[in-house]
Amino acid sequence: MPVDVTADPLARSEAAMLAVAAYAGNGDGDAVAPVPAGGAAALGEALGIDLAAELRTVGFSGNAGEVVRIPTRGAVAASTVVVVGLGAADRLTTDGLRRAAAAVAGAAERVPSLATDLPAALPDADPADAVAAVVEGISLGSYRFGTYRSEAPVHDLETTTLHLAEVDGARDAVAVAEVAARAARYARDLVNTPPQDKRPPALAQQVAEAFAGTDVAVRILDEEALEAGGYGGILGVGRGSSEPPRLVELTYAPEGAGRHVALVGKGITFDTGGISLKPSESMETMKMDMAGAATVAAVVRAASELALPVKVTGLLALAENMPSGTATRVSDVLTMKGGKTVEVINTDAEGRLVLGDALVHVCELQPDAIVDIATLTGAAVVALGEKIGVLMASDDDLASRLLDAAKHTGEPFWQLPLATEQYGDRLEGSIADLRNSGSRAAGTIFAGLFLHEFVADGIPWAHLDIAGVAWANEAAGYQGKGATGVPVRTLVRWLQAG
Repeated sequence: MPVDVTADPLARSEAAMLAVAAYAGNGDGDAVAPVPAGGAAALGEALGIDLAAELRTVGFSGNAGEVVRIPTRGAVAASTVVVVGLGAADRLTTDGLRRAAAAVAGAAERVPSLATDLPAALPDADPADAVAAVVEGISLGSYRFGTYRSEAPVHDLETTTLHLAEVDGARDAVAVAEVAARAARYARDLVNTPPQDKRPPALAQQVAEAFAGTDVAVRILDEEALEAGGYGGILGVGRGSSEPPRLVELTYAPEGAGRHVALVGKGITFDTGGISLKPSESMETMKMDMAGAATVAAVVRAASELALPVKVTGLLALAENMPSGTATRVSDVLTMKGGKTVEVINTDAEGRLVLGDALVHVCELQPDAIVDIATLTGAAVVALGEKIGVLMASDDDLASRLLDAAKHTGEPFWQLPLATEQYGDRLEGSIADLRNSGSRAAGTIFAGLFLHEFVADGIPWAHLDIAGVAWANEAAGYQGKGATGVPVRTLVRWLQAG
């Protein structure tokens, strides 16, 4: 869905639908009219109406996300003008603008072309950020996953044009936002795919095919290579499945890259809990337990498309956690890559086992920084809910840069302490070097501490627990029901920032 930029007045557009915005009016009572934003008032004049009065007449208040359609009666080429509410002008944020754009995308579901001046509704924001928010909001808000429906839901919108007073630099912002949003949509597709169609060998092959013809090199370690390399964590988790695990290595290495970043993603393609079996209702969304791996694939793809001057190594640790006669048992001891031994206290604490192997693997490549991404702990959801992710890090500068990127993309994270002094002693196993599960208290911190055991000294490392934010049970704003694509855009922005 390409996005164009023009300095022409919105009223001159040939698009099938026009979209403008309005702030909620100040004061109380029905007489308070919403306040047109950007070029909305000028468009109203072109239509021959007082837009604020028209909106008040139809009961439109300008509350955030509210949408109303105004007929143009032939005054312009478009048959309809959509007005989206922004809420109070002094409370509007870039992410609020992103959500407003998603509401417009919903209203434009059955038209082929849309023109809007929405970025002008946030005049004090960085222009590139405002443009990116609108492009991302429209792209993510128009996402539909209908592969498995007999009548797939469609979104007819084919083109969008942004009408801006200043177009210099806007096209660059549009190009980056399109790539970031497309990457997030790709991650959503992978996560939304049912588990029978993305078991580890199949998913590894799908990812390899997605990078065919690009400048990203793909290497897949099958079960024989994993056995030869001593990847006891991945093999142990995948032992109960009839489909063996895979470790996928993606390498984007542009000439002259100034740094080397490694991304490691948990890729449990379906999680039953293994022998520590989950209740049935807890398995309903477990096709999303590979959202970390999907994020990594999407971010590497975006880095390549944007030709970012940074080498990116992506690791997708893929396994299916199933119960069977061959499954890892509670109290079994696994020998991880690198030689550390782990006593398996809970087979449902499996993500940290596949990540441990992948972290050792990537540390051997000596990157300048490592970020792992995983739907790792239910404790993260208990602590921060379904709107805020967890960040833990061994390096304050790395953490700060990630948090700043997350703030700009509307994908908030909250930093928890690594707390080695307070909780590090809980890691020790009774008969092995480590145990994979501790007490219920500080469960998210325990998981982060466990992962840190597999990171080589001196390499800055951050851990993103996306258990709460990778999946939405209800649609809201630009996040539809199902996979969210978080934190793809955050990591793309972080890579861009250098």
